[in-house]
Amino acid sequence: MTVVPVRRVALLGGGFSMDEDGLLDDWVLDHARVSRPKVCFVPTASGDAPAYIDRFLSAFHSRALEPSVLPLFRRELDDAALRTFLLSQDVIYVGGGNTANLLAVWRAHGVDRLLREAYDRGTLLCGVSAGANCWAEGSHTDSFGPLTFLPDGLGLLPGSVCPHYDSEPGRRASYQAAVATGSLPAGWALEDGVGAVFTDGLLAETVTRTSQAHLYEVGPDGKNGATERALPCRLLTESQ
Repeated sequence: MTVVPVRRVALLGGGFSMDEDGLLDDWVLDHARVSRPKVCFVPTASGDAPAYIDRFLSAFHSRALEPSVLPLFRRELDDAALRTFLLSQDVIYVGGGNTANLLAVWRAHGVDRLLREAYDRGTLLCGVSAGANCWAEGSHTDSFGPLTFLPDGLGLLPGSVCPHYDSEPGRRASYQAAVATGSLPAGWALEDGVGAVFTDGLLAETVTRTSQAHLYEVGPDGKNGATERALPCRLLTESQ
């Protein structure tokens, strides 16, 4: 009997780069297909920032079987080796930074196609900020300076994504305006501290590391405005 891989994307409103408790990172690894997963960090959106890479390796050296990093600004792997490397990962964790630049660099190196293949094979794809935006059809971003909409993404997750919904001035109103006008499709807004995992494009679980943070479903109201619906989130604790 043929086993169909489970296709999952996880959106993170935090993690090792934002939080000290590690709750969201532990939670997302619980969704990997093996108990000691191979985890690859992709820091493209930050320009492969060395300090960001060091923080990942420090946070994951005890969490993952083989924590690794895929640098693209000083690429070392040829096409065949790159494909073999990415398809061998259990979790691909994408960091924050510039969403538009990330997508452009991925496409230049063919990483976008390889991530789709990894997704179809059951690799868990996840990330924070730009690393959450990239999986959807579109996103809310400051890639160009001012907050704006980016109707571009890998499209593995239907709809749009807005990170930092509660923590950056103007995010909430700007994202709602983009959805209301149809500049972005309806989607998901993450407050900092929230995690959401989707299976085959459908929301499967929501969690939060703080009782004040929520995931919102945002859509047009049919009257040139937008609606938001806060979704229940399971509270993560250090004892779990």
